[in-house]
Amino acid sequence: MSRLSLTNRLFLRLLPALLFAALICWWLGPRLHQPVPAILGGLLLLLVLWLAVHHATAPLRSLLRALAGLTASYRDGEFNVGVHWQGQGEVGELVDAHQQLGQVLRQQRQDLVQRELLLDTMLQNTPVAMLLIAGGGDGEQRVVFSNLAARKLLHGGWKLEGQRLATLIASLPDPLQVALDNDGDSVFAVPDADSDEEELYHLSRRSFQLNGRPHQLILLRLLTHELRRQEVLTWKKVIRVISHELNNALAPIASLAHSGAELVRRGKAERLPEVLAIIEERARHLEGFIRGYARFAKLPAPQLQTIHWADYLTGLQQQIGFACQLPARSLTSRADPGQLSQALLNLLKNAHEAVADGHAQVELRIGAQAGWIRLEVLDNGSGMNEAVLHNALLPFYSTKRNGTGLGLALVREIIEAHGGRIALNNRAEGGLCVSVLLPA
Repeated sequence: MSRLSLTNRLFLRLLPALLFAALICWWLGPRLHQPVPAILGGLLLLLVLWLAVHHATAPLRSLLRALAGLTASYRDGEFNVGVHWQGQGEVGELVDAHQQLGQVLRQQRQDLVQRELLLDTMLQNTPVAMLLIAGGGDGEQRVVFSNLAARKLLHGGWKLEGQRLATLIASLPDPLQVALDNDGDSVFAVPDADSDEEELYHLSRRSFQLNGRPHQLILLRLLTHELRRQEVLTWKKVIRVISHELNNALAPIASLAHSGAELVRRGKAERLPEVLAIIEERARHLEGFIRGYARFAKLPAPQLQTIHWADYLTGLQQQIGFACQLPARSLTSRADPGQLSQALLNLLKNAHEAVADGHAQVELRIGAQAGWIRLEVLDNGSGMNEAVLHNALLPFYSTKRNGTGLGLALVREIIEAHGGRIALNNRAEGGLCVSVLLPA
């Protein structure tokens, strides 16, 4: 019987009651000639039917109550309860579906707990100080999450959750107060209480909506150690480059000086001019190398003047060749003519050197673009690979045999001192495009 469907089970449970009711009707039929007894017989028949249905559906009603309780347990987050049912059929399938749902929910909750534990472990142990702030106005903003780094930096290691942001800020050093009060990202320095040095921090802030309320995620990253490491690496690179250039220049000079002295001792002075010319050439190369470093290190602030680009580029074409469609004379900028010439001449010279056979096609394009002046220097060389594109603007990086790695770095320094930007990209048709944006 346990394998019968729900309809068949109910039919078999109701069949005895129906037979009993039919027997009563058969027995009472010839005897009930009055209306009232007939009504009583009908009521008796309904009562028997109700009792039969109530008895037949009792297990099903009990099961439905159990399923309702099971669903309530799922709603409350309790997935360790279950329902037992011996039958199979439709009801058995329903019970099995609930049991499988409970297993899935239990597994999902365990996975969620594990992920939350992993995420919390990562957030608590990251060196970046993290604050999650909830609320609208400054007086209403409260800390709803903080990791260990944030507690150590902002509150001596004590818990921050629930504190008002305004109260927390009031107890912090002035630079940190200013950074947290202002909107947006910032870099600031905080005096170190244990030494005379300063600790440099970067603050980033992102706003979003969570459960219908405004929230802010604030990240405070200590930059001092990374900057010191990068500073040491930079100094090592500088020393390496300078040592290389000095050795390349001084070793031939010392060798040639010895050779000149030997020629004088042997009375062969006719070769001395050649030896002295090479010594002079190497000395001038060394002088130019040192002058380039000094110029990069002591770049003055730009002295801004109004530049009419049509006249300016015409004068630049007299110093180095390039193709250019001159703009209208109304196109102007505020810039330092000397520094800008130095930057553009470096770019144009590099464009000419990009083609080894001397058939360089160098073009300079200029135009206005949403409050900017856009300059593009294009060549027909072989372009740059990804590694060179990524590092070409860094100081001391060079792919040339005798390069100092300061040319493009100096160009970048000049452009950024004017409030502009520079970017390098390979052209689809071959060659390199150097894009410069300057304020209009």
